[in-house]
Amino acid sequence: MTIDTKIQFEKQYHTALQHHLRRQRTRRRLPVRSAGVLGRAAVSLGLDTLDLARMHDRAVAGLASPHSLPDGRKQTKPLAQAGAFFFLEVLTPVEQTHPAAQAAALHAQQIDARLRERTAALAVARQQVRREVAQRKKGERQLVRGARHYSRLLAQSQRMQQQSRRLAHQVLSAQEEERKEISRELHDEVAQILAGINVQLAALQEAAAINSRNLRQRIAQTQRLVGQSVLIVHRYARELRPAMLDDLGLIPALRSYIKDLPGRKRLHIRFTAFPGVETLSNIRRTVLYRVAQEALTNVARHAHARRVKVSICKITDAVRLEVRDDGKSFQVDRILASRNNKRLGLLGMRERVEMVGGDFAIESVPGKGTTVRAEIPFLVKQGGPGS
Repeated sequence: MTIDTKIQFEKQYHTALQHHLRRQRTRRRLPVRSAGVLGRAAVSLGLDTLDLARMHDRAVAGLASPHSLPDGRKQTKPLAQAGAFFFLEVLTPVEQTHPAAQAAALHAQQIDARLRERTAALAVARQQVRREVAQRKKGERQLVRGARHYSRLLAQSQRMQQQSRRLAHQVLSAQEEERKEISRELHDEVAQILAGINVQLAALQEAAAINSRNLRQRIAQTQRLVGQSVLIVHRYARELRPAMLDDLGLIPALRSYIKDLPGRKRLHIRFTAFPGVETLSNIRRTVLYRVAQEALTNVARHAHARRVKVSICKITDAVRLEVRDDGKSFQVDRILASRNNKRLGLLGMRERVEMVGGDFAIESVPGKGTTVRAEIPFLVKQGGPGS
């Protein structure tokens, strides 16, 4: 409400009070309609009881002057009483409005409180929904990652199965080739020597009946053939399973194998070992023997090396075997990915070492040669491989 509107209303109030007092002076008991109109106007303008009381006091003070009344006399007490009746009539619409306004305000406050509660509940629910959505999204991502991981594991398992089948096929093929080689060598060497012995014995039988002068020479030749056959049989037996490994131990067995290694004359082999290796179980000593045997065979066949160092030393809680040569290097990954017998030899060494809980590694560097390393622990889990 503007100041001009308030001033205009106060003028109307002054005029209405003046008319009311004039009617009271003539003692006319007419209804005070103007008071009700002013009260409703005050309500519409937003005036409260205090505003109306101040306006009434100023109007009464102005009407109490001698010039304000028609008879020119000052009548303060009757004027105040008559004005009070008029003021009460003006206040009636205002007072009637206040309870409704208060109830409306209270109702609005209650509605506002409920709205605040509902808003807070909605905020909590929204936050909960967001958390649930985040958890569901996280669960979906985990499911996706799990599915991908499972797919990778499945693909890896399928690849390993295929590799296992190929490896089994290659192992069987290698076994057949090895049996064929042993059969051929037995036929070509031992069988021929035995046939020669048979011929010599027949000749001895005839010579003994005719002339005994050359009998001693022919007996010596026959003995040499028998000794040669024995050596060949011993060599095959040693390659299949060295009896010295079971009877004397790993170190004597390796010394004997290095001594009789094919191509030994063009190789300078240095062998060192610590005696504690003999405390290993028979299975783990056999693994070390087979690894050294395969590594030395590869050196003799493929490395074109001049020096080889074979060492067995003790490390923390384990035994380390190293076969190091200064020969020609090779690409380890390429050999492992190929399908030749050399790959089978490398895989066989690795599988033997891992079977007893050990670690296997091959390092091949151009200009420096190749190192085959196998580390086997002294202790293994009870019931595990090699225990």
